[in-house]
Parts: sequence; structure tokens; C-alpha cells
Amino acid sequence: MLKPLSKFLLIFGLIGSALAVDAIFTPWHNNLAIKGFDPVAYFTDNSAIEGNADFEYEWQGAIWRFASAQHRDMFISDPNRYAPQYGGYCAYAVANNNTAGIDPDQFTIVDGKLYLNYNAKIQEKWLRERDSFINAADQYWPDLLAK
Repeated sequence: MLKPLSKFLLIFGLIGSALAVDAIFTPWHNNLAIKGFDPVAYFTDNSAIEGNADFEYEWQGAIWRFASAQHRDMFISDPNRYAPQYGGYCAYAVANNNTAGIDPDQFTIVDGKLYLNYNAKIQEKWLRERDSFINAADQYWPDLLAK
């Protein structure tokens, strides 16, 4: 018999696969995408900036926070442009067919896409072979959540 969390993950995985979208699954932070950091700021400020609860938007089952109403509106107009790759999980972990949380300060933008990493040490590894890790992660995602 499946435990409640296992049932949820199974259902979540099936729904995510059926919709063919990147799922944002962050239950360990009250369902805050990127731990409450502003996804648009990575692109406009090249910096990890904490979002404000006054500027929130719900998308793909997660709460997204922004530093300003302008950033929120930019995200609403094109969320796929600003959302991190691999559902916000650590890109290095996904490249290794696994998932892991992230440190919002450890990020890279490659070809207009946001990649997040678990910590500074992992990001160093990620950067050394970034392109091959992206290729590997692209192969594993999104089937990884169905495991």
C-alpha cells in the first residue's frame, strides 16, 4: 500500500507527464518557487533577489514572489522565459538523474535559461562541464519525476 506522500508523488508525476510541462515541486519551502526569490531578477539584475509577499503569483502549483510589481507582470506575461529549468531543482542533480534542492544564490543563465544549483561547491562542478550536464539533464527531465 502506498503512503500518502507516495500516492501524491505518483499522481503528481502522471499529471506532469500528461501535461508535458515542467512541474515546480517545492514542499519543503511552503511551496515557494526558488525559496521565494524573484525569478525575473536573475535576468534583469543578474542577481538573486528575495521576492516580496506583496508581489506574488501562483503558477504551476507554486507561489512565485517578485521584488516589484513590474517583475511580477513580466513573469505573468511569459513565465516560461523566467522560470528555472528542471522545475527549479538543482541542475547538477538532474544531470545525474536525481533531484536536489537549491541555494538561490547559486545560479547560471545559459542561452536565456536559468539554471540553479544546490550550493557553491556543486556549482563549481556544474560550471566545469556545464554544457554536457545540460545535455544530460535535458535527457532525464521530465521523466525523472515519474521515478
